[in-house]
Amino acid sequence: MKDFFQSKPKDAVFVSFFLYAFSLGTLFPRLGDLQTQMNIDKATLGFALIGLPLGVQVTLLFADRIVRRFNFRLILMLGIPLLSISQCFAALSQSPLMFAGILILGGAAIAVIEVAVNLEADRVEAHSGHRIMNRSHAYWSFGFFGAGITGAGFSQLGISPFSHFALITVLGSALTILLFTKYNAAKPRRQSLVLKNKGFVWPSKGIFLLVFFSLSAMLVEGASIDWSVIFMRDIFATVPIVSGLSLALAAIAQGLIRYFADQFVDKYGPERVSLYSLIAMVLGVGCVVFSFEPITALLGFLLMGGGSAVIFPLAMSAAAQRTDKTPEENVASLAQFVFVIFLLAPPILGFVGEHLGLRWSFALCFPLLIVSFFTISSLDPKNLAAER
Repeated sequence: MKDFFQSKPKDAVFVSFFLYAFSLGTLFPRLGDLQTQMNIDKATLGFALIGLPLGVQVTLLFADRIVRRFNFRLILMLGIPLLSISQCFAALSQSPLMFAGILILGGAAIAVIEVAVNLEADRVEAHSGHRIMNRSHAYWSFGFFGAGITGAGFSQLGISPFSHFALITVLGSALTILLFTKYNAAKPRRQSLVLKNKGFVWPSKGIFLLVFFSLSAMLVEGASIDWSVIFMRDIFATVPIVSGLSLALAAIAQGLIRYFADQFVDKYGPERVSLYSLIAMVLGVGCVVFSFEPITALLGFLLMGGGSAVIFPLAMSAAAQRTDKTPEENVASLAQFVFVIFLLAPPILGFVGEHLGLRWSFALCFPLLIVSFFTISSLDPKNLAAER
């Protein structure tokens, strides 16, 4: 079979983001069903989900070495099936401790795939001379949208999480292997001296600023993905298809904004686009926290998805372009500190939701949004020079 993406590597990047997100997003619209299946409260469910961030953080200590050593297509062809299979076994768990342990395996796959797809997007972007990072993340959101709609439909039909996950594992793995068997990865943006890896990639000052800038978007995104379905079910007693719509609306809004964002970033600059994005997130979180009917909450999730759309892609792009360390190290160090917030949202917000209510869980986003307003300058191209 010839390379399906011959002469169009950006399409390969888009598809890789979509398949990755569709596989990862399969779990989240069924969290309510898994909670019922294990007969646990929200705090315990949040604790059970800690296996994902634990697996991510441990693996990110050496993810840059894995990405340098193994071909991009091999990472996808092994990583996506591994992620999906871990969810299948998690769906069979009867205890939260076993559930958490199995998800560690999925977290390991997430860490490597996350670094690999973002680096491939940056390399293709560099060699083509056209921005594709935001559009790449748009396909990630489209993948989550597809997973959300699919999950809501399976839940409404009463199909078990395991049967649902098993079907997605077969479909996602087959498509990944079929499409990427002959794919030739893009060459690095630049040839960099690779220093001996010390395990933990400590961020530079510039990366730390990008971390603080990105935290709010990752918490907003994580909150909407992890708890939107359960929020609608518990607060408004909505049926599964409407509950799942909250996740789907956030994902599709995020995807559409990302798809068209690059032209606006080119025209107005990353700082101005980020400012409007932060304002949208503030409005969205406010709609959810103070909602008195389902439609207001759904509008809030829509704004949260659209507002969080460009923050992380812009930060990733800025990290990859820095010259103080290799692109692999900068992307991995940013991911180590930021991506974990996206995955730690379940235990943090679950604990708060169980004891104070889910409205308070979403209200936790407000302080980090304020921090992001004060660190927008980290995206300024003049600040991409290395600090030594």
